[in-house]
Amino acid sequence: MKLNIRSCADLGRRRLLHAGGALALLPILAACGGEQTTFNSTNVTGADIGKGWSLPDLDGVMRSADDYTGKVAVVFFGFIQCPDVCPTTLMQLTQVKEKLGADGDRMQVLFITVDPERDTPEIVRAYLDGFDPAFSGLRGSPEQLAQAAKSFKTFYAKAPLGDDGGYTMEHSAGLYLFDTKGQVRLYASQIASADALASDIRNLL
Repeated sequence: MKLNIRSCADLGRRRLLHAGGALALLPILAACGGEQTTFNSTNVTGADIGKGWSLPDLDGVMRSADDYTGKVAVVFFGFIQCPDVCPTTLMQLTQVKEKLGADGDRMQVLFITVDPERDTPEIVRAYLDGFDPAFSGLRGSPEQLAQAAKSFKTFYAKAPLGDDGGYTMEHSAGLYLFDTKGQVRLYASQIASADALASDIRNLL
């Protein structure tokens, strides 16, 4: 029986919306799109994710996926005071770059802070330099951040700590991989290994 590609894509999008961003449901899109390459990460080709977003970089220049064509862009939402997931993920991405060897320069990590209130451009730049100076930070206004998060169907929220006004940030943990044409192709969970990610990036190059 032949699959109707348009119907399958619509079904995948409806499942994504019903799941509230549970991207584990998206492998159906791979079958609908006829994708032949085997990926370790979830194939989200054709899904309505990561489209139309734009955010300022640390110098205030507006950036979008089109600015990173020719490279595999890896988008990650996090914040500087994150105690575990964020630094672990960024360290893993430095390992991925090393595993790619000469192709490492064709991977562009984009760290989007979900805590622009505390994460100034200077703080974000110093933080990312501790992992790899080539990693780029994106920091928008609360309104710009909300729009970008909506595009990626990702979650973040301020979580108060005690009564002194302190807080932490709750946020989705995962990586969005764009191909060299600026199209979102894969979603990788935080438990993906460096070897698996390096393999997927090679397949996208």
